[in-house]
Amino acid sequence: MKLRPTRVGEQMKKELGEIISRKIKDPRIGFVTVTDVQVTGDLQQAKVFISVLGDEEQRQNTLKGLAKAKGFIRSEIGQRIRLRKTPEIIFEFDESIDYGNRIESLLHEIQKEKNDEQDEQ
Repeated sequence: MKLRPTRVGEQMKKELGEIISRKIKDPRIGFVTVTDVQVTGDLQQAKVFISVLGDEEQRQNTLKGLAKAKGFIRSEIGQRIRLRKTPEIIFEFDESIDYGNRIESLLHEIQKEKNDEQDEQ
């Protein structure tokens, strides 16, 4: 029965976005987007994938700020989602966005080179 973890993950994703943007006042936490939440089958752990606007230092500061607020975030989730036990939260960067951006910039470079070659002919 894989439906429940997926449903809980979707609900957590929605609530986390709201909690992080509205309830946490830590200045280290930048502009965060919760891109995905993967909950284990036993609902014990939730891996929260985030993307952060800014450079590497801002990303690391945001991760530290979120780690410090983890207890608060977890209790907020516990109040908003009716579960016997609120999953342990693990924050991770969503590397797929960076990966996608890298591919896009490489494609732009290739296209530019092709256009430059055509212009020379």
